[in-house]
Amino acid sequence: MKPIPIEFHIGPLTVHTYGIGLAITFLFSIWYMARRFRQAGEPSEWLYRDGMKIVAIALVGSRAVHVVANIGYYGANPVQIPLVWHGGLSSFGGLLFGVPAGIHYMRRNCPGLGTLRALDIAAPVLMAGWAVGRLLGPQLMIRGGGHPTSAWYGLSYAGEAGKRIPVPVFQALEDAAIWVILLSIERRMARRPEGLLIFLTAGMWGITRFTDEFFWLAVPAVWDAVEVMAIVLSVTGWVGVFVLLWRHRAPSLSGAPAAKPPTSSAPTRS
Repeated sequence: MKPIPIEFHIGPLTVHTYGIGLAITFLFSIWYMARRFRQAGEPSEWLYRDGMKIVAIALVGSRAVHVVANIGYYGANPVQIPLVWHGGLSSFGGLLFGVPAGIHYMRRNCPGLGTLRALDIAAPVLMAGWAVGRLLGPQLMIRGGGHPTSAWYGLSYAGEAGKRIPVPVFQALEDAAIWVILLSIERRMARRPEGLLIFLTAGMWGITRFTDEFFWLAVPAVWDAVEVMAIVLSVTGWVGVFVLLWRHRAPSLSGAPAAKPPTSSAPTRS
């Protein structure tokens, strides 16, 4: 399979497939987030107004963290810093900037909505958005593949010699699987503690992000910054899940005596 062109021309205009893919992903995520808020009985119109602001802040953060993490290269090649269509957006940077921005705008528009409940509403959107974004972003950019491979599933990527592990495709499948799990838990566990979905998201996505980097992307495959951050995120998520479930069960484990059933006042026969 030949690599998809990373750019094409419409007259004098150069169009990058990476940018088109990300734009579609952002529009889908805003629509899906608004749908989730509406289904939860919360205001959703503000997402169409402020959603792109949140996306822009997340993009700045994701690029900034990527540049800082690779400051040696960008220090020697500063003209490359704005060229995001060559790749280089940190998922962790996007979360670091985008989540606080989303919480800020949510509080302004949904003052009665708790932060943990809002994050639970957003959790499936994050994973669905990442699944779509992997296929329409890194899969369509220059040097988007993983390690070289001779396996049947290897794909060719622009800017890379030979077949490569199609990491974006695998990541899309992983993220879609997490999305299905979150929706299943949401439907089956109606009386769950607030925050459970977002902590589960952090726990599961952190594990997949670590394994993706360690086995398919890292050069060399040792403990780099992405792997460390993925482990921290995953541990934080699973600790949060444990604490929430423990506190949720605590009233039934506190040892308080159970209420006695009501007794009848009618006289008994001798």
